[in-house]
Amino acid sequence: MTSSRRSAALEEQAGAERTRLTRAVVVGRALQLADADGLEALTIRKLATDLGVTPMALYWHFRSKDELLEGLAERIWSEIDVNVDSAVPWAAQLRGLLESLLRVLRAHPAGSEVLLHSEKQGEAWSNAAEVTLGLLRDAGFDPDMASAIARSTLWTGIMLVMSEPGAAWLTDDERIEVQRKKQVGLASLPPAKYPRLVECAVPMTACDDPDQHYEFGVRLFIGGVEAIAADGARDHRR
Repeated sequence: MTSSRRSAALEEQAGAERTRLTRAVVVGRALQLADADGLEALTIRKLATDLGVTPMALYWHFRSKDELLEGLAERIWSEIDVNVDSAVPWAAQLRGLLESLLRVLRAHPAGSEVLLHSEKQGEAWSNAAEVTLGLLRDAGFDPDMASAIARSTLWTGIMLVMSEPGAAWLTDDERIEVQRKKQVGLASLPPAKYPRLVECAVPMTACDDPDQHYEFGVRLFIGGVEAIAADGARDHRR
């Protein structure tokens, strides 16, 4: 087969494969692979093999891995519930958005890293940002403060997921063993020099209740934003 005929055959095969694929299907499977094996392990070639097509068929939808990652980020943003209840106080609305972000990121182990690497802002991101800024502006925050809080909401969600105790451990037995070693290490410190570390050896290394980890983080963040609002209100009355 001549080179030109071979190229034509490959293009015909890729065209047939494209008819079986949609952008949504490609993104959905890519996210599943990233969640299972890690973002670094995700490649166009590996994804094509998994989908049973040639890499050329995927390049029709995404010209590079960077473009694919932007597609993953858009999918993750689209899963966040931005339908806030305007009848409840603004702090409850903000909490609802943060909790929805956490649910999505906890469901996708690769999600936090995807958002950290995302540079372009698609429609789903714009929708989430618009809702967040809107409720904060309605709450009385000026544009600068509303923007700072909106950004911190995202970073708080990512930080809480990436810092979840024991989240990266593969099995319960491994998690328990690592936790035990850390507890022993703190409890074995000289109590005269580190009395509080010895006293808090267990809670400082505990990772038995992830929900408590998230609830505390959300309460701390929302409480901080409410304190900023209260300080602003006092300054306005002066």
